[in-house]
Amino acid sequence: MLLELKNVRKKYKLGKGNEFEALKGIDVSFNPGELVAITGESGSGKSTLMNLLGGLDLDYQGSIKYNGYNLNKLKEKEIDSYRKTNIGFIFQSFNLIARMNVLNNVTLGATLSGVSKSEKQKRAKELLVKVGIEDHMYKKPNQLSGGQMQRVAIARALMNDPDIILADEPTGSLDSETSKQIIELIQEISNEDKLVIMVTHSEKVAATCNRIIKMTDGKIIDDKLVNTEEPIKKADNNIIKKSSSISAFSSFALALRNMKEKIGRNILIAIGASIGIASIIVIMSLGQGIENYMTGTMEDLVNPRVVEVNKIAENDSEEAEGMPPGPPFMTGEAEPFTEDELNELTKIDGVSTIEPGFTKMSMQGSSIKYGDEETNFMILGTTSSNMTKGNIEEGNMPSTNEVLIDSSASDKLGEDIVGSTVTITTTIDNTEITKDFKVSGIYASSGMGNMSSIYFTYDELSAFAKDNDIEIEPTVAFLLCDNEDATASVKEKIISMGYTGSMQEAMLKSIVSMIDVVSYLLAGIAAIALLVSAIMILVVMYISVVERTAEIGLMKALGARRKDIRRIFSSEALLIGFFGGILGVISSLIMGGIINSLTTNLFDIAIADVVPVYMLAGIILSVVVSLISGILPAMKAAKLDPVESLRHE
Repeated sequence: MLLELKNVRKKYKLGKGNEFEALKGIDVSFNPGELVAITGESGSGKSTLMNLLGGLDLDYQGSIKYNGYNLNKLKEKEIDSYRKTNIGFIFQSFNLIARMNVLNNVTLGATLSGVSKSEKQKRAKELLVKVGIEDHMYKKPNQLSGGQMQRVAIARALMNDPDIILADEPTGSLDSETSKQIIELIQEISNEDKLVIMVTHSEKVAATCNRIIKMTDGKIIDDKLVNTEEPIKKADNNIIKKSSSISAFSSFALALRNMKEKIGRNILIAIGASIGIASIIVIMSLGQGIENYMTGTMEDLVNPRVVEVNKIAENDSEEAEGMPPGPPFMTGEAEPFTEDELNELTKIDGVSTIEPGFTKMSMQGSSIKYGDEETNFMILGTTSSNMTKGNIEEGNMPSTNEVLIDSSASDKLGEDIVGSTVTITTTIDNTEITKDFKVSGIYASSGMGNMSSIYFTYDELSAFAKDNDIEIEPTVAFLLCDNEDATASVKEKIISMGYTGSMQEAMLKSIVSMIDVVSYLLAGIAAIALLVSAIMILVVMYISVVERTAEIGLMKALGARRKDIRRIFSSEALLIGFFGGILGVISSLIMGGIINSLTTNLFDIAIADVVPVYMLAGIILSVVVSLISGILPAMKAAKLDPVESLRHE
């Protein structure tokens, strides 16, 4: 025998400890080739029995065996395979998916079994010819009559070549002529050695079967053979067929088809997700662009083979909390290098020569006077190989009795300053010294506001100080490296030795750190939009689960596993995130282009640097956020009870 039931009982909990016993000890068996009608009044237990036979409900007592396999002792994936390959369902309400055409409705079971597109379409077309509806395979269900829809449902039930067809009131929604045609089709199926079990209220339908089982109050009260001259066939070596699961590609295909049904809503969700992604990309791109500009500007001002070395100033101790370690800032004269320290620096691998230098910062008492004009300067320094000729806006580097001033100072003293004599006044070792010098050239300003700078050669500054009985010692050293590649390792070495780099580098690091903090803060604010879109995706996915509850029940009846349902809904969330990320990248490129157009016109700088890694990160972030948002709805869909879901309106 193919199916055997022994003492099967089914109870429903009604709450407050009450129960309703729908089946009260059912003992019955079925064989291949039988066309069985189960009749009885409403509430007699017919539909409950069908759900148990189809493996939709495993919460019962007793045993239901399919060719010796006890259904309620099978693993979940084995029950799914049983429904997918051994059972075919025909429903009174057809349960066709409205957004799919006839062909796709028929192939759904094969799609869930991982059958290739060509193979399943070939099989589906053969079945549509068999049920007489091949001319309508590309129509939607709402374009068909009731009889045509039931024929589609029959073709779908036969798609995976099951051994058992379970039909729940297959003619209940049809007129008498159409009902006759459907019954004849079901009889043909039964003659193909398939077990067909129909639940029906119609005596005419029951009379067409070769076996009639009558139920009352959860019991079988009559079981008789009719309209049969041949003995009932015995079961062959039927087994629970193993089946593949839905592929990732098929999951995405189903997800895309589902999304097309609500395309307007899904576009709005993707746009909502893109706002947060675009904001984050643009903010990070602005930070990167500003950092690149400042770094590039600094690199243009210095020789890439030269490393500036300073002693860490006293204000960089524990008392100066929050101040980054670096050269002296606003601290007067720095501690000079000793001879041994300079010798130690020359021994660093990659260093070819060393140049002594002197740097002093002063808030007051240092000035440049040219005729009736006078301006203060804050930085007194010496020239080195670190200063490139390309940074000379006008004139040349200084030599004997010459001084190099920056553009900030020249702007205040006059355009004809190069070649003119100016009076320099400054303080070294608490001694004010003054002397006239010729301006050799104008150096590109690296200062801000009144932060002007002047430069002498080291020998000239030493002579200037010596004329006033002051002996200067090097407060900065410039290391000339063998090549540009060696500068990085040399910088690391001097830091490990307790020194620091240039003032400009320290300032740049401080500014970049502040830019990073601001960028991350703004990105965090922009992430609020991403959070809102995540909540929106979560809500819409929950709505989608509710809207498609009956569809989920159908897929489970066709053998879809929990994992398959999760995969389909997760694929939808992933696609929403992907399209949202793509829209976000496009939006960020547009916004970045607008920003760069404005800054180029105003400042001759393209400030937004939308790099590929930010775009890729934006898409990945959007996908991850959407997937996380879709986890709970996907889990809810996977846990839906197939029986209750099929009843959902």
